[in-house]
Amino acid sequence: MKGKIMRSYTISTVSMALVLFILGTIGYVITSLLATSQQVREGVVMIVELKDSLSEERRDSLQMQIAENRLVAAVDFISKDEKLADEDFRRAFEVDVKSLLSENPLPDSFDVTLSSAAANAEELDAFVQDIKQLEGVSYVSYPKELIEQVHSVLDVMQLLIVAFGGVMLIISFVLLGNTVRLAVFSHREAIKTMKLVGATKWFIIRPFLGRSLLQGLVAGIVAVLLFVGVLFGLQYSLPGFEIMAQISMVVIIAAAMVVAGVALSMLFTFVAVNKCVNMRSNKLYIY
Repeated sequence: MKGKIMRSYTISTVSMALVLFILGTIGYVITSLLATSQQVREGVVMIVELKDSLSEERRDSLQMQIAENRLVAAVDFISKDEKLADEDFRRAFEVDVKSLLSENPLPDSFDVTLSSAAANAEELDAFVQDIKQLEGVSYVSYPKELIEQVHSVLDVMQLLIVAFGGVMLIISFVLLGNTVRLAVFSHREAIKTMKLVGATKWFIIRPFLGRSLLQGLVAGIVAVLLFVGVLFGLQYSLPGFEIMAQISMVVIIAAAMVVAGVALSMLFTFVAVNKCVNMRSNKLYIY
């Protein structure tokens, strides 16, 4: 009987570790996809061309004014000389533009990186109109249709990701609940005996909670080791995959796996044991 209980305890711990590993992996994938989505949203650049007569003081003031808007993630000043010295630009024209025209015809400009808030088309259009009216601005260009398409696709993708994560979370909770319930069921003889000798409900539940705490902790640690092992395996197999660049996210997910393992194990154990204790003895074997 003791060997059967130990075997049941081991199987439930391994099962719990695998469920936690799956949850952690899904959480990592979802977090990475959402972070990538955010980067894509903030990767759209709007070009604000400046007038030649603009003073350096006015240019700095204009840059600060644009940067203060919530639709802006960053503002970088690009001088006309930098543009002319750019290798891609020179390769595109295949001639020395400055020598041909005797002067640099390119304007100074700001590269305005838009934030994720730029998904609001009406607010973005109003922002563009405001910039066009600023003193010193000669022209504003931005990929309006591309921005709308990008945000539309990313909105749908985020909805699907969150829905998938929610479904997997529910499935994982059901699996964890069944795993713990079966582990508690293997102790039905001990529960029945304690009830017959008059043990209180808390006296019966307390040792199970202590064991579930240890079980959840062990399962969480095993799940973290599996999770980290898979990440290092991916880093070894895929040269472009850098785990150290995401170390903070990995640590948070690993800690969440351990905490979730302990919390869920104790919660489901309490529910299962409480149900067993409240059952009549003749019903205990059909639980």
